[in-house]
Amino acid sequence: MDNALSNMTLLQKADLALADLTNGGGYLQPDNAQQFIRLLIDEASLMKQAYVFPMKTPQMLMPKARFGSRVLHAGQVNQPLPQGSRSKPDITSVELDAKLFKAEVNIPEEVLEDNIEKDAFKNTVMQMFAERIALDMDEMAVNGDVTSADPDLAKFDGILKQITSHVVDMNGAPFTRDVFRYLLRALPREYRRNLPRLRYLAGVNVELDWRDDLASRETIEGDRALLDGGAARYGGIPVLPISVLPEEGGAGENESQVVLTDPKNIVYGIYRAIKIETDKDVRAGTHIFVASLRYDVKLIEESAASKATEIVVGV
Repeated sequence: MDNALSNMTLLQKADLALADLTNGGGYLQPDNAQQFIRLLIDEASLMKQAYVFPMKTPQMLMPKARFGSRVLHAGQVNQPLPQGSRSKPDITSVELDAKLFKAEVNIPEEVLEDNIEKDAFKNTVMQMFAERIALDMDEMAVNGDVTSADPDLAKFDGILKQITSHVVDMNGAPFTRDVFRYLLRALPREYRRNLPRLRYLAGVNVELDWRDDLASRETIEGDRALLDGGAARYGGIPVLPISVLPEEGGAGENESQVVLTDPKNIVYGIYRAIKIETDKDVRAGTHIFVASLRYDVKLIEESAASKATEIVVGV
């Protein structure tokens, strides 16, 4: 069976398959909502690395706390620390404001009428929605820009736009390992104390260029990059390919960016009322399937990320 026809066939009985999910005004029950979020995480390249925060309301403040300065001081026996040596955490919050997004599929009845799907189609419909929705969520999380002419990307600022404190401008220089070194130096020392938690988030071509560079070396690291298919690394920090990170910028349309941060510093706030509805347009002879969700993406600590811009790739 043709793949395109097969995929659309899987939606034929969706009104029946989704009936048990759309009770109570179309909102999924809590258990199902959590299952759908997990499925999105499995299909996304960035979201599965980030911190996913289920939101109970569309707007939430997520508290955060840190000790930004020394808390350990010289002490005296039987003497409390003086007032000036006492510490307290810096307590602030991250404001999450979930934005509404929708996905709609219209399937002509003529395409469906000669095909029959059985019990497995509910999970397949969920999978088909999840694969594309997850990719789109990653794209908006990375490339969102409230000034964009693209209305989908203009909902909120993504992580590339949010990183402003530690920016390394490569001025159109070709990609080399220096990019990783400059990014690591640009990151404040307090965030470099736990290197295994950090990740370089790079475009697919940047990661490929680095992997080829490693593979060309007659070292154990070169053999590993060539043979085992694991993450390429710089200084012990994995380089993760993020497919939605743009690599077509600049005058030559071949410039990219690279981010260095702990992925758990990126929070996906997902409002839990995930909604799936179905309808049928009898006059047009189409089945309509609509998924909607609300989410937001924020850096928990903006200063805990560095970004390199104007990197020429593929040369």
